[in-house]
Amino acid sequence: MNDADKLKPLLERIANALERLGPLRERAPDFEAAEAFVWHAEGACFEPVPEVNRVPLGLLKGIDHTAGILLDNTRRFADGLPANNALLWGARGMGKSSLVKAAHADAQSRSRKLKLIEIHREDIASLPKCLGYLKAAPYRFIVFCDDLSFDHDDASYKSLKAVLEGGIEGRPKNVLFYATSNRRHLMPRDMIDNERATAINPGEATEEKVSLSDRFGLWLGFHNASQDDYLAMVRAYVAHFKLKISDKDLERDALEWATTRGARSGRVAWQYVQDLAGRLKTPMDKI
Repeated sequence: MNDADKLKPLLERIANALERLGPLRERAPDFEAAEAFVWHAEGACFEPVPEVNRVPLGLLKGIDHTAGILLDNTRRFADGLPANNALLWGARGMGKSSLVKAAHADAQSRSRKLKLIEIHREDIASLPKCLGYLKAAPYRFIVFCDDLSFDHDDASYKSLKAVLEGGIEGRPKNVLFYATSNRRHLMPRDMIDNERATAINPGEATEEKVSLSDRFGLWLGFHNASQDDYLAMVRAYVAHFKLKISDKDLERDALEWATTRGARSGRVAWQYVQDLAGRLKTPMDKI
């Protein structure tokens, strides 16, 4: 064995050690692993979601008109046509996030190349890095942020505003942004009012705060359910899970439940049906 052969194992160990000390090489995400992913800013990775927790579109009652608009927008995007970012705002528990996931399922059945990416509110500042991965991939993506809002002294809304439409690069053509919020302008009302009261030019200060919501081409409002809509939600769940109860007893029981909760919504209807199934000792399979 010559001297070069003797040095080869040592040189390989040194090279391996130096590689471990160097910066980690970023691997391209495997978007074939699932139809939906969760973006984690820390670690810059996309966690596959084996099975999305979603409600079938047919069980979402009382939002037919709004659902139709979002479905059309999502289908156009899946087909490679122009589409708008969407802000779903309004009453709690009325199916905003459920509709986003149902719309994705509907459009994904038309195009297997459509992926759903969930980004957490606290990771919004990392959105540009997330989009950097997405724009290079041969897929179309709906980036979804549930319960998006901004509080006092939170400047991350500026980076979101630039990413959506206002930056030099703008939003990648293969990416759409959907968000849900209880606030129409994503800012607390007292924050906007305070800016108006203390600014030298109140109009400009208010415009800065509300202009973020203008980056969404679709504003879809969700309002508290009427009694008829609430009962339709309950009946749809009861029929789906084949719960044995008379309609008269169901109506009386469901309305009493809503009264004790002080609200009528899809979430309250779902919670009532879970309670009813427990009392009837009827297992509820996954929706």
